[in-house]
Amino acid sequence: MASSSIFSPKVKSNYIFSSPSTKSLVSLLPSRPIQYKRDFPIAKVASVTYQPINDEYLKEEFSGHGVTFEGIGESCVAKMETENGSTASLMLPSGLITSYKAHMWHEGTVELLHTSVTEADDEEDAIIQGGISLPLTFASDGGQEPWSPTAWSLHNVRGSPTNTITIEMISNDSEGKIRLKHIVTLERDMLSSELVVSNSKSSPLQMFGGVMSHLTVSSPDAIYALGLEGSTFFDKKPIDTEFVITPPRYGDQSQPGYGQVYGKMTLQALVETLGALNQIDADVAQSRSSNSEIEEDGEEGEEDDSYKQLTDEMCRIYTCAPRVFTFLDRGKRNSVTVGRAGFEELYLMSPGSVHEFYSKYAYILVGQTAMLKPITIAPGDEWNGGLYIHNPNL
Repeated sequence: MASSSIFSPKVKSNYIFSSPSTKSLVSLLPSRPIQYKRDFPIAKVASVTYQPINDEYLKEEFSGHGVTFEGIGESCVAKMETENGSTASLMLPSGLITSYKAHMWHEGTVELLHTSVTEADDEEDAIIQGGISLPLTFASDGGQEPWSPTAWSLHNVRGSPTNTITIEMISNDSEGKIRLKHIVTLERDMLSSELVVSNSKSSPLQMFGGVMSHLTVSSPDAIYALGLEGSTFFDKKPIDTEFVITPPRYGDQSQPGYGQVYGKMTLQALVETLGALNQIDADVAQSRSSNSEIEEDGEEGEEDDSYKQLTDEMCRIYTCAPRVFTFLDRGKRNSVTVGRAGFEELYLMSPGSVHEFYSKYAYILVGQTAMLKPITIAPGDEWNGGLYIHNPNL
């Protein structure tokens, strides 16, 4: 079961996380920058128990400014809406941005983010993935355990529906030495996710990870990335975090392309084939998660296409790429401009066109990241960065 709406009646307040192990995280931290392993460590969250959210308190304290609150079990959804009809929704305390519906030239709205809600094995919980998330890990000297933010508290709401609406969330480590602010801003034609990191430790702080956004598409077959020609990149395996969606058969060279199957089979045979492939997804996913070996870098390459079609599955980290570029969806006849600040790397993953149109895997994953080389924040310093999604279709 998959759904693009966070308000699915199946949604419960619990989340099932499957974060990769951090057993090797400390060993990945180098004594010299040149020795960095080119892989992304994420602090393990074996089980997250959120404190119940008092949505009535949030309504009394923060309502207005174009923001409303709705309780869902022990969680809460905050919805932002501007006068022209653009909306954005985020969940507390997870901090996951689940929806961005942008106002279009035809006076309607179009969902630009891709969110999946699926039933867990016990059929009482739900797994929520996609949207915009912050898979981050912080590490410092002194043998201290790495830390990742798992829960966010609402700190402030400001602005108005006529112009700009801002929600500010905070998350601190247990010692209070690392302070994170996540600032989500909705404008008439843009959604931004900004991260502010303050280091009160006596030693430098290293930040891995970034801001990951799932952009919904008709099919990767119809998506073109404009403006990446000349950018340098490394091919990588997809990252594995609790909110990121990755097809369980990613990298399986034996699976046929969707277009290839359709051209050679009857419709009934195609349906049967896709059904059989889907049945083995769980087994393949389990096998993949049990393999904890770190993959070495692919060879460095240079993008040679200024109008790159994302038909084939791919996962790349661009180390030198424009800070602003555009995705064109010929299936939906719209475009999205994505920009970044603070981060030097661009993460781009396409699940490929093997999957059914408008399915759980009809998305493009774009990240503004520090995955090949962490960002270092000096003692007493503050760093900020993030991404924005601009809607040019007004």
